[in-house]
Amino acid sequence: MTTGCPQCGSAAVVVERFVLESTDGPQEHARTACPRGHRFVASIEALTRTSQATVADPQPMRIMLLSSAFNGLTQRVWIELCAAGHEVTLQQAGDDDALRAAMARTRPDLVICPFLRERVPAEVWNACPTIVIHPGPEGDRGPSSLDWAIMDAEPVWGVTALQAAQELDAGPIWASRAFALNPDVPRKSALYNGPVTDAAVALVHEVVDKAITPGFVPQPLDYTRPGVRGRARPRAHEGDRGFHWSDTTEHVLRRIRAADGAPGVVTRLCGTSVAVFDAHRGRVGPAARAAEPGTVVARRHGAVLVRTGDGAIWLGHLRERGHKLPATTVLADRLADVPEAEDDAGYREIGYGRDGPVGILDFRFYNGAMSTGQCGRLLEALRYATAQDTRVLLLRGGLPFSNGIHLSVIDAAAAPAGEAWDNIVAIDDVCEKIITCVDQLVVCSIAGSAGAGGVMLGLGADRVVLRAAAVLNPHYRTMGLYGSEYWTYVLPRRVGARTAGTLTTDCVPLGATHAARIGLADEVFSGDPDAFERVVERYAHRLAVTADYPLLLAGKQERRAADEQRKPLGSYRREELVEMSADILEDRHGFASARHGFVTKRRTRLTAGTTL
Repeated sequence: MTTGCPQCGSAAVVVERFVLESTDGPQEHARTACPRGHRFVASIEALTRTSQATVADPQPMRIMLLSSAFNGLTQRVWIELCAAGHEVTLQQAGDDDALRAAMARTRPDLVICPFLRERVPAEVWNACPTIVIHPGPEGDRGPSSLDWAIMDAEPVWGVTALQAAQELDAGPIWASRAFALNPDVPRKSALYNGPVTDAAVALVHEVVDKAITPGFVPQPLDYTRPGVRGRARPRAHEGDRGFHWSDTTEHVLRRIRAADGAPGVVTRLCGTSVAVFDAHRGRVGPAARAAEPGTVVARRHGAVLVRTGDGAIWLGHLRERGHKLPATTVLADRLADVPEAEDDAGYREIGYGRDGPVGILDFRFYNGAMSTGQCGRLLEALRYATAQDTRVLLLRGGLPFSNGIHLSVIDAAAAPAGEAWDNIVAIDDVCEKIITCVDQLVVCSIAGSAGAGGVMLGLGADRVVLRAAAVLNPHYRTMGLYGSEYWTYVLPRRVGARTAGTLTTDCVPLGATHAARIGLADEVFSGDPDAFERVVERYAHRLAVTADYPLLLAGKQERRAADEQRKPLGSYRREELVEMSADILEDRHGFASARHGFVTKRRTRLTAGTTL
């Protein structure tokens, strides 16, 4: 079997077949190789689709993406449609006059709405096929689909592409995808950014194919048709989300995770009303078993452990007023008598394990934000990991992988500029430790999205491996910053000075395939996050036991020594911090306003250079 290489377009052949688990169950995958040495892993279904598309590529279409924000899903759709050769324009929903003018100016063949809070004007969907991507199965209707799916413990969920119509979410159905929900209570933001987004992107490709298929007619919504299992549901209100701390851990966890991201669930802790987020199952020690439900019985690394009716739950973040912050920051002096947990008691942001010659360092920070304290703990973990006698160190972030400094903690600080400076210095220390690890090969695994600081942190590794669904935003300018994390060293050494300049000034999201093509990444593997992590673990093991390992390590050491001789690493850091001091301490490019707008979710004009 042959297919087109996704990196260079030349003919690639299948060199290995194997089965990986996915959200749809076991799927056959293949490893391909092209004459230029590029390698790629994808499902047989995806390779077949790519091969067929290579034979008869359809004519490009004029497509308008109508979205309420340029969120992760909209970025994925924009990247993939542009890569497919379509003429794609972005239009922000909510300003009907601007939308009508954009319709008249661009005359799209198709309007796709990946993320929509507003109603589409009738003159738009009357003039052009307008497809709404709804995060629910066929027949599901309403603005709180994922909230109800999690609260009601739905075993299977889905995403539906439906045509905009007068009645919301009731238009003809173009396509749908179903997937199993994690029985261990998914967090709403993780559900949306994971299986919902993956299914939605697949649906967009199907919608485009059907839009150019002669004679295609979408199916009217018919609740008597087999397979239509959804129903109309109201908006979830505070009363629907409420719980008592005397309820079971399972019940409380579902209520909190169903509202994670937004709006949160309001409850009382330590005598104050707060919205709660970032919930994890906890363990209760003997000393805390007699505590009443709702009592904070322990704290650890910014989180608090709260007693429930049959156990306990860790809460990582709370919101008392405007900012979502680490729980111990919000409760502060009200925790004076609360002890530190003796062990993780079920809560661990950073973990290290060893599998033979491979050390695995996991860091999974809420929303990918890394505060000064979190960077300090990660640095300590890196010092331990790099001191081991393993051959390869595998670094794994969460979903998102990392978005760099913690803007909410900075914005809420008594002295935001001072906190921002401390945070930058701390994350620089982390990046330096990765770059200067010369006794092991370092592999960075990026399964989800990554923002500027997170991208540069990952580029400090020797090998960068991306999940095919990953979206990178390797730029700082939209936040009013020059940038740090040794970007002036790690980015040009991979892509060259000219491309580095383009990436950091154009401020557009980058897909995994494009990242590999320009040298920003070494490997791209498909699959859901769990399957991807297993593939990367095997990749790290192969690297650790290859006969060429001594040569690879020696080459790394020689390159680092030569780079240091040419220009010391400390020089890059000093030069970046001089620029950052002007941005942070003098606010020359509006960092304070951009940061506050991001944290408070102020509406921002949607462009391909804007990430929200």
